[in-house]
Amino acid sequence: MASSLDQLPPEKIDELLQQAEGRLKAGETTCPNAATVKTRFPKLDVGTLPTPYVQQSGPVVCADSKALVPSSQRTVSEKPRTLVDPVLVRQRRKNAPDTLPDWYNIPRTNLTTELKRDLQLLNMRSVLDPKRMYKKQGKFKIPEYSQVGQIVEGPTEFYSARLRNKDRKETFVEDALAGEVETGRFKRKYEEVQTKKTSGKKAFYKALKAKRSKHGKG
Repeated sequence: MASSLDQLPPEKIDELLQQAEGRLKAGETTCPNAATVKTRFPKLDVGTLPTPYVQQSGPVVCADSKALVPSSQRTVSEKPRTLVDPVLVRQRRKNAPDTLPDWYNIPRTNLTTELKRDLQLLNMRSVLDPKRMYKKQGKFKIPEYSQVGQIVEGPTEFYSARLRNKDRKETFVEDALAGEVETGRFKRKYEEVQTKKTSGKKAFYKALKAKRSKHGKG
């Protein structure tokens, strides 16, 4: 091929190049007898499509009432949202009265460590006395107004119905601890929980081995 091109004159070579350039511009292919490739895409079965809730009837578009937001929720969403300013809330708390005249002038809560423990104990009173049913208090919250009082026995009560002075405690925590000394319920429950937690572990077998050796020596 190279030798045949060398034998052609330059004018012939230029003519051949111009013809090839013309064929490229006209979009002619070098293989005119090539078979045309036909691509066929398989049809996919999409199944049953959901019915659209928006229907168009001419220039009017209607929506299905079942797919819309219920009227009860729509009325709530259309109401203006109330924004709470934390600065105003703090000012209201600061300007709040120190006592409540409608509630026998109950003073504002003077939170101390002892009072906080007593309030926590009152919130967990179902644990202290599980055999008695109490109303659930929910999350522990310190009351804004509260007052600690003292029960005074009436003159008609018999002396045996009263507590002795040495049995009286100043706080609920001291009273609960004194009851624990007599009953030992919390200690017993703690030991039961620990026994269940350590069952099958190394500490459990150590305690069991020490208990067996103790009985063997006895």
